[in-house]
Amino acid sequence: MQLEIRPDPAEVGRARRWARSRLAGAGIQADEPLAETLILLVSELVTNAVVHTGRPAVLRLSLPHVVTEEATVRLEVADRSGRAPVPRCAGDEATGGRGLALVDGLADRWGWSVEATGKRIWCELDRCAKSRDLTASCGGGAVACDGAAAFEGLAYEAV
Repeated sequence: MQLEIRPDPAEVGRARRWARSRLAGAGIQADEPLAETLILLVSELVTNAVVHTGRPAVLRLSLPHVVTEEATVRLEVADRSGRAPVPRCAGDEATGGRGLALVDGLADRWGWSVEATGKRIWCELDRCAKSRDLTASCGGGAVACDGAAAFEGLAYEAV
């Protein structure tokens, strides 16, 4: 499944709605931690593509045919920019610069690759409920600028 994204910030909301409908169609409830986390990751990756490239992108969502407790969901955003994604260290007053840190902290795996016409950023989420508790600490390996855990004691909610 894929969605063409125009280089317009309004596309982020459309991408979230599209992803929610695909999850519902696969039997993943909107209030499941997996769905909430995935929608936040859609927001971050689509926002990065729209804001940092100013070019069209493609959002892809790979859902298992049969959703089990061990199912893995894959999210990809391909854009037409060859610029590598660069994690930044945002200061307390910065209004941006935390997207890739969130992806690193919330996804079970993520990465990026060069494509013929740009790049593809991807992340994967495992459905296993015990590893996806949004009310718990989100210390999925993200490191702050000083080397400390960036997400310790924080919770995230997609709205």
